[in-house]
Amino acid sequence: MDLVRTGAGGVIPPLFAGLCDDAAVFPPGLAPLPDAVAAHDSYTKAWYAGLVGPLVLAAPALDALDDLLGPREYPLPVSVTLPGGPAQLPGVLAAVPNLPVDLQALEIAVPDGMGPDEVLDAVSAATVPVYVEIPRDDRRGPLLRALAGTGHRAKFRTGGVRADLYPSEAELAATICAAVDADVPFKATAGLHHALRNTDPGTGFEQHGFLNLLLAAGDPDHAEAHLAERDGAAVAALVRDLDDGVRTRFTSFGTCSISDPLTELAGLGLLPRGEA
Repeated sequence: MDLVRTGAGGVIPPLFAGLCDDAAVFPPGLAPLPDAVAAHDSYTKAWYAGLVGPLVLAAPALDALDDLLGPREYPLPVSVTLPGGPAQLPGVLAAVPNLPVDLQALEIAVPDGMGPDEVLDAVSAATVPVYVEIPRDDRRGPLLRALAGTGHRAKFRTGGVRADLYPSEAELAATICAAVDADVPFKATAGLHHALRNTDPGTGFEQHGFLNLLLAAGDPDHAEAHLAERDGAAVAALVRDLDDGVRTRFTSFGTCSISDPLTELAGLGLLPRGEA
């Protein structure tokens, strides 16, 4: 596995570069915005800086950034979620140029009843990649096919605060295969608290592992089996054999903790153990 030099002298394999979007302000972390910004700034100076993607913020949080950030040497890299759907897009696009931020992506929910053509028309004003949150209904296939070739991407929810918010291995495998077939890159969010498939001891929820998703994206013909695998040594061995090109399919996942995936990847021998 090749290495790229990042941060304060550290090395991150290209396979994991920018894999962890910093979703600290979202559940279950719920970090206050000032703490999340300070922590994100610290990541950019750490040896593992190359592992970390943008800070993910909901559109309403932009209102607080002007006073919070003040003068900065470098703009804050952000991905902005629009939980209210495309109707929030004009306000975001108007606010961002006046803030010391680097807008890297938008993540847009699809309102009930909005079809693929309406979605694409609604996001046409965006000047950065748009992750369209794919509903878990019969719009999945048409939306993914509509996104093909547009430069926009898909976003899949893989968990939440209830057991029914976690798609089964079969459902998630089918979703990943549909994205790969349509040649639409995707990110994942919610419930990916560990590298490996696991049962949460507190809730009993069956949770997907972010490395399992990486394997499923790299080998969609066996996606369901990869999503079910819980053996760390087996998963790590397969991950080591992945081509870095899999990241053009699975771009990143949202995590409210950067230290947890960092620690687990190092524990599996997939990342160097840098200084804390």
